[in-house]
Amino acid sequence: MQVTAIRQFLARTFGVLDPPLTVIIALLLAYALIVIISATADFTHRLDQHFVNLGVALCAMLVVARIPPQQLMTLALPAYLVGLVLLVAVAVAGDVSKGARRWLNLGIMRIQPSEMMKIAVPLMLAWYFHKHEALLRARDFLVAGVILALPVLLIAKQPDLGTAILVLAAGVFVIFFAGLSYKLILPLSLAGAIGVGALVYYGEHLCADGVDWPGIKEYQKHRICTLLDPSSDPLGKGFHIIQSTIAVGSGGIVGKGWMKGTQTHLEFIPERHTDFIFAVMAEEFGLVGAIVLVIMYLALITRGLMIAAQATSLFSRLLAGSITMIFFTYAFVNMGMVSGILPVVGVPLPFVSYGGTALVTLCTGLGILMSIRKHRRLGQQ
Repeated sequence: MQVTAIRQFLARTFGVLDPPLTVIIALLLAYALIVIISATADFTHRLDQHFVNLGVALCAMLVVARIPPQQLMTLALPAYLVGLVLLVAVAVAGDVSKGARRWLNLGIMRIQPSEMMKIAVPLMLAWYFHKHEALLRARDFLVAGVILALPVLLIAKQPDLGTAILVLAAGVFVIFFAGLSYKLILPLSLAGAIGVGALVYYGEHLCADGVDWPGIKEYQKHRICTLLDPSSDPLGKGFHIIQSTIAVGSGGIVGKGWMKGTQTHLEFIPERHTDFIFAVMAEEFGLVGAIVLVIMYLALITRGLMIAAQATSLFSRLLAGSITMIFFTYAFVNMGMVSGILPVVGVPLPFVSYGGTALVTLCTGLGILMSIRKHRRLGQQ
């Protein structure tokens, strides 16, 4: 009887897992653990806390994986509205830390409402497009743009550009997968390319002292200008990029070896256990280690897109596709930032960087993917 009860418990608890996705994540988390052990060698309490964060995140994944997509759909509007209210509360009475107002003190705990919007926004947009699936018009895409713009602007105002970019990307992916016309995509892409080209060409003039950028804060201007020329402020704004690129380049083909990274353990790499952990990995495992990591991410993204393509409802397809592409955005922005091809915006490396909030958010996304896959087989989408 006890053996049967145990089997039933294990089946109920772990039967929601998608085997291919589980294998990919297990390998990725194992690889991440090796890197984190090195990155936190001088701060062992952070390694202990990482195991706690990982346990909480995996529990969140298992819980969310059991929730049917139909039930997730009913949570979309409440989650979005609660998130907006909390973001407004942060703007009015949030705690200020390091010059940014991002946290809300509830008395018993502090929360960062912007994190929940990484899930709430794609949930809301997927629900909205599912509701109007029968006849999507240009007006529906305009409304979706407003739904997306509200939280993005509130988060950017905190200011938290990294989270704002991730929330924006999550929403844009839903809108794109819903069928946004290429007639709108191409002009925006062309305008972006022209803007980047002009910035590079006229960078020396635009980055001169006394030149104001409309709508851009001074520190954000410095980040972009430092990207164009890190040597302009080598001990200040350019320090992060210079030291991380030295670490990445010094790793060579096979790296210096685990726990033997000089940039890492002589503390030249800033935030080496969080935003710049990719530099630690590249220094110690080299190009080979970086390729292994990229292959794992490609496998994760491929599996997520397969789950999205096989979903039987528009809501599930849009939500799964958006969450999968968010994994891509996290990885692309972080590795680009550490390699010096994108500005430093504070985006963690997915499933690798130390940090509980981001890990719980990412594992919640995994749980949603597994829920969509599980209930597709059961015909409950």
